[in-house]
Amino acid sequence: MTTERLYYYDSYLREFQAHVTEAAEGGRRVYLDRSGFYPTSGGQLHDLGTLGGIAVVEVIDEEDRVAHVLAGPLADVEISGTVDWTRRYDLMQQHTGQHLLSAVLEELYGFATVSVHMGLETSTVDVNAAAVSPEQLERAEERCAEIVAEARPVRISFEEASADLGLRKESGRSGTLRIISIEGIDRSACGGTHVQTTAEIGSILTGKVEKIRGTSRIEFVCGGRALRRARNDARLLASISRTLSMPAEQCPEIVAGLVEKYKALEKERLRLAIEVARREGRDLFAGTDADADGLRRLTQKGATDDAMRARAQGFVEGGKAVFLAICEEPASLLLAASADSGIHAGDRMKAAVGRAGGRGGGNPALAQGSIPNSQALETVIAELGLCYPPN
Repeated sequence: MTTERLYYYDSYLREFQAHVTEAAEGGRRVYLDRSGFYPTSGGQLHDLGTLGGIAVVEVIDEEDRVAHVLAGPLADVEISGTVDWTRRYDLMQQHTGQHLLSAVLEELYGFATVSVHMGLETSTVDVNAAAVSPEQLERAEERCAEIVAEARPVRISFEEASADLGLRKESGRSGTLRIISIEGIDRSACGGTHVQTTAEIGSILTGKVEKIRGTSRIEFVCGGRALRRARNDARLLASISRTLSMPAEQCPEIVAGLVEKYKALEKERLRLAIEVARREGRDLFAGTDADADGLRRLTQKGATDDAMRARAQGFVEGGKAVFLAICEEPASLLLAASADSGIHAGDRMKAAVGRAGGRGGGNPALAQGSIPNSQALETVIAELGLCYPPN
């Protein structure tokens, strides 16, 4: 049985009466003859609320009918429904704001919207532009603010697809279409919920822009979300200003300088860490006795990172030496060999880890390898046949 969609005609409907036409999953999935609950579709999230006093956790569009998924079983046949108005109105602001923002982007720059997503925190529109500048977004925000201030009517109408509808984007559907019109700026086929005038959208603030396969994804928030974002941004800036003990307008320049200073210090720290590790390798070489073959062999446990690599290279600099590093998580090894050791580190590593289902290789002096799990480490170490147990 087809579900009459009450939100098509009145997005402000908060309560309604309905008859259960079908129930499944022990009464947790119900179908009604009429419903005020919007199902997830067209980029807009579903409503929440209650049916017969039981929480609605999901609303699903099944073409001619709407499925309501409940938190518990519903036994009654004649029930009342209550829509979570706070969530509904927030989504109405975002959806109508999206229509306005898309129309303005097309009006100002010819950017057509190709897809839309409305989330619980932020929403996005994808437009057919390879790049969108901050200046373009600022002008779009200003134009949206002008139209919001004019409180232009947002109207719902039902018109035949075969007529010349003047839509911003062709629907591709036949029969009767539900049209959402913002006076003088937009006409779009849409089944979503919307406010009655642009004044109810409130402020529209854009955010970050991402490039995605030749299009640009623009983040935005409207109404209450825009107010909360502006408030949070102001608090954040005030906090940074207090921390730096300077006026807010000077913070960006100072922070940029601190970041550059940090990068320089971090680069120097890494250089010194490598130098220290290499010196440690030389000290370890000096403290290691040669075996019967005249080789100094050393094994260490630890991350196979830049410091370990420098330590290994420092160890084998002294000649007739082999250094093996073992890391258990993730399971990996590093092997260094001096030129006079008679060992090709890359070939030896590739063969050993390969037999354990891993991957590895390198040059004669230095090689690395990884294996699927730490249980195979002992096998690989035995395959290498080079070093004593880790010290």
